[in-house]
Amino acid sequence: MNWNLMFFINSILLGVGLAMDAFSVSLANGLNEPKMKFGRMSVIAGCYAIFQFAMPMIGWICVHTIVVYFQKFESFIPWIALILLLFIGGKMIIEGLHGEDEEEADSNKKLGFGTLLVQGVATSIDALSVGFTIADYGTVMALVASLIIAVVTFAICICGLKIGKKFGEKLDSKANILGGVILVGIGIEIFVKGVFF
Repeated sequence: MNWNLMFFINSILLGVGLAMDAFSVSLANGLNEPKMKFGRMSVIAGCYAIFQFAMPMIGWICVHTIVVYFQKFESFIPWIALILLLFIGGKMIIEGLHGEDEEEADSNKKLGFGTLLVQGVATSIDALSVGFTIADYGTVMALVASLIIAVVTFAICICGLKIGKKFGEKLDSKANILGGVILVGIGIEIFVKGVFF
């Protein structure tokens, strides 16, 4: 592969495709936390971007080193994403249905660091497979492609968080349930795509 316009276009399109799960989760997080400040939004979007950068690179390294083991692990990717997102989404739905007083609800709505990391892994784990797509790239090209994917993911996730915040303010207590349903839906979608297609 050469450094040309197609390389950059392909990397951007790959980034858009890979960022769709992270966008949906960002939307759910915005719904869940409508008073979120921009600094916090940047941290959340940055976390997803870091994972979207790391996963293709890990996949690329696996292709160039331990390809046989990676191919065996690849069949578990949809299962891992499904379990992680069902857990987080289910927890949000239960909290939304349970109902809490306003002060307790506000403190529980905040996305914790552990949950953020789990979401980052769940939404980017399918990007490991991108290592096969960029297998013919040299190290620098693979790094640049992964960096482009990360930047695109960051921008898309900021948009998702802003949209989610707008609707979260209007939906109020129902936002937690809707956010949970979105996460469960994403988990099922990743699973179905990974296992049956």
